[in-house]
Amino acid sequence: MNALYSEESLLFEPAVTDADAVPLVFAFPNTYSIGITSLGFQVVWALLASRPDLDVTRLFTDSEPRRRGRARLMGFSVSWELDYINILNLLEQDGIPLRAAERGDEHPLVFGGGPVLTANPEPFADFFDVVLVGDGEELLHEFIDAYQEVKGSDRLAQLKYLARIPGIYVPQLYDPVYESATGAVQDCQPKYDGVPDRIQKRTYRSRTLSTSSVVTPRAAWENIYMVEVVRSCPEMCRFCLASYLTLPFRVADVEGSLIPAIDRGLEVTNRLGLLGASITQHPEFDALLDYLDGDRFDGVRMSLSSVRTGTVTEKLTRVLTRRGSNSITVAVESGSERLRQVINKKLSNEEIEQAAIAAQSGGLKSLKLYGMAGLPTELDEDLDATVEMLKGLRRQAPKLRFSFGCSTFVPKAHTPFQWQGVDRKAEKKLKLLQKRLRPIGIDFRPESYNWSVIQALISRGDRRISRVLELARGFGDSLGSYKRAFKELKQELPPLEYYVHQDWDVDAPLPWGHIQGPLQRDRLIQHRAAALSVETPELASV
Repeated sequence: MNALYSEESLLFEPAVTDADAVPLVFAFPNTYSIGITSLGFQVVWALLASRPDLDVTRLFTDSEPRRRGRARLMGFSVSWELDYINILNLLEQDGIPLRAAERGDEHPLVFGGGPVLTANPEPFADFFDVVLVGDGEELLHEFIDAYQEVKGSDRLAQLKYLARIPGIYVPQLYDPVYESATGAVQDCQPKYDGVPDRIQKRTYRSRTLSTSSVVTPRAAWENIYMVEVVRSCPEMCRFCLASYLTLPFRVADVEGSLIPAIDRGLEVTNRLGLLGASITQHPEFDALLDYLDGDRFDGVRMSLSSVRTGTVTEKLTRVLTRRGSNSITVAVESGSERLRQVINKKLSNEEIEQAAIAAQSGGLKSLKLYGMAGLPTELDEDLDATVEMLKGLRRQAPKLRFSFGCSTFVPKAHTPFQWQGVDRKAEKKLKLLQKRLRPIGIDFRPESYNWSVIQALISRGDRRISRVLELARGFGDSLGSYKRAFKELKQELPPLEYYVHQDWDVDAPLPWGHIQGPLQRDRLIQHRAAALSVETPELASV
């Protein structure tokens, strides 16, 4: 057994493979401890490993050496943009050409999925033979079943057959069209009859949501058993990929699936993680909380992902304290009531204060808040409001430790703010917040502005960005590497400014326009217009 896997407790039964099972490598482009902590990776691996017609091997960047060239399928779970570097490294290690167009029948089909590829696959399109757009629970089996039917055919025939399945995108079968070499995207057109014009994201609608398939002390969250309580979010903040891309909001069946899953997981560990973008908005969350507050769970350590601020109660914080948690995390985005109205954050400063009071009363020791700098229409007055809000929280809950994690706004595909650029002043705003918050005892934790620029480049990129990614990989992992790559490709694509900072015309084609997300373009434009119609102080005084 691979040493990485020696301490795993499996919560599913892998299939006994058939004699003619297809060799498949399923990779997470990062270390084992990070990859095995991804619930999405765990779920897809279990689905694949439960099929007797597949011989599945897992692969991480720190996996032990293995025999090259045996796989017929190689899959990647992609949840972080900059992991593309490790995708290319792993392909190279296996002797597989980086670009799909350079692969022959002797090479495996390289497929990928996950939120990054579903949102905008174009910057990575040249590296993948197949992209699975949407939720894997149903789409994955259809993909494997279809591959089994045509695995004896030549590569092009396989790809044409797979492309007919809703949710499967085969980039090689499409030609992007540009206004000019350095102009914007105009279209992305199928090259063959029978290839669909648009790829519809596949959505899993069952009330049985994801749970861990493996528990291990080697995970980044040691020995954690993860349970997905909700999928998507009903709040629909205008910038939020986790909400818009994964619509509709779905909740796990508490009695039918959630509680039995929790009981099953706690047979092998005493650490439970409840996951979801807005867990406490599950309509039966209070009943679930009562269940987890039972004496039988004494000794269990429970943690929650970020919860909606207005749902933080003393009961919730008391149960968390009893179950070994010292803190709770809430996303407030800004202390400005006006700016929260712009982004559709249905939250008042009073609710934030009540959450802090409830956290202190329930026995928690710290409150972690998340915010953003550079949100569309943000003014200096909005930053002032954030500072004043945090001062007020310290007065209301003086026993709590407060941390404020702050990122730069990055536009995401399929959200109403996909047309907005990154604020050029965001880095200065982060430094200003740091200067004003640390002296008052707030643990300010800014995310890298340079990383946000790279993330925006990849988030809004078209297929030409693949050349930038390859060059930057060779130059090193820094913003300077990407600027150098753009300089070398100066006559072959638009400048960095276009992808990162420029506001785009809502009537112009988008690089990912052939990928149909949950909401139509017109609806997103309406949501954007509603956001940008919120008055600024300057307009209100006219």
